Amino acid sequence: MPEAAALPTNAPQLRQASAADGAVRVELYGVWNLAALEQRLGELKPQLTACARDARSHWDLSAVTMLDHAGALLLWRTWGRKRAPQLSLRPEHEALFEHLALVPDRPAPPESGDRAAPLVGLGRGVLALVEHLAGIVQLLGHLLLDVANLARHPSRIPWREISATLYRTGAQALAITALVGFLIGVTLSYLSARQLQLFGADIYIVNILGIAILRELGPMLAAILVAGRSGSSMTAQLGVMRVTQELDALAVMGISPTRRLILPKVVALGIALPLLVLWTNAIALVGGMLAAQIQLEIDYRFFLSRLPDVVPLANLWLGIGKGAVFGVLIALIACHFGLRIRPNTESLGAGATASVVAAITVVIVVDAIFAVIFSGIGLTR
Repeated sequence: MPEAAALPTNAPQLRQASAADGAVRVELYGVWNLAALEQRLGELKPQLTACARDARSHWDLSAVTMLDHAGALLLWRTWGRKRAPQLSLRPEHEALFEHLALVPDRPAPPESGDRAAPLVGLGRGVLALVEHLAGIVQLLGHLLLDVANLARHPSRIPWREISATLYRTGAQALAITALVGFLIGVTLSYLSARQLQLFGADIYIVNILGIAILRELGPMLAAILVAGRSGSSMTAQLGVMRVTQELDALAVMGISPTRRLILPKVVALGIALPLLVLWTNAIALVGGMLAAQIQLEIDYRFFLSRLPDVVPLANLWLGIGKGAVFGVLIALIACHFGLRIRPNTESLGAGATASVVAAITVVIVVDAIFAVIFSGIGLTR
């Protein structure tokens, strides 16, 4: 063939001949490595596939002068991810195919028309959820052991880390929570005022704002903002420490990462979020009171004097309790995802995103549980 004559002597080539038993004998010769195959892969692949159709084919690789993983993998896939039944090759090339035989085959992805695909996806989601729950419970167990140890040795309590985290998650979040709380209070007041004016029930704006903000909106807004702001920051901090191997260095020095890094975050956020809830409630009520004075001409003095009479104090304590629970949960979830980050930048971004989504989802679920359990508290006198 003219094309074959023009090829270099070391180019990867194959030739078919007849064996003594009448089967096809496939002889490979030349250099079968990545650099050589790159030029002739489009031509060789159909030929290899055609030769592999006959299960009785005898493959002779003894004339192959050089074979790397790329060439061995090409032949391995041609043979259906298994060794050819009749194969002759050099001893130095035997290790390549032995290694490929040890690598497990990845399961083929389900076809788009497979009816079991939704069930498979659901099962994987449930298993992932169980794995995350087990990891968070294990992390919580480590924290309880650290708390018990610190109770016996109070001098080892990381006050400085707790104080620094309290400042970052609490004091530095006052501006954003105040802005969002004020705007939510104004919006809720304006929308409620429009409806109340239709029925001449302007005075009930105090009831609506008090119950909605103190019981639900204040804790939820503060928790969602903290989950997006501080939760992602905690996950990223632990992830960077994983990437730079600082967590491994702490373990080598005998320092507990949970006591030094995670416990201060959980304690600080459990303290900071209830205080942020109080702050958000106050600013949201100020915004609602201002909008009520403009829209309904309700004086702020009347608003403040009527608020304690129509809104039971239990709603305030319920909101503060929610804040404490939300703070601990957000810190636990953020630290859990931070510790699961692999030492690469792609995992860092995915972990931070998953942490925020999981924290906000858990906050909404737990808030719904609170609403069901405490449905008869604080709504009637």
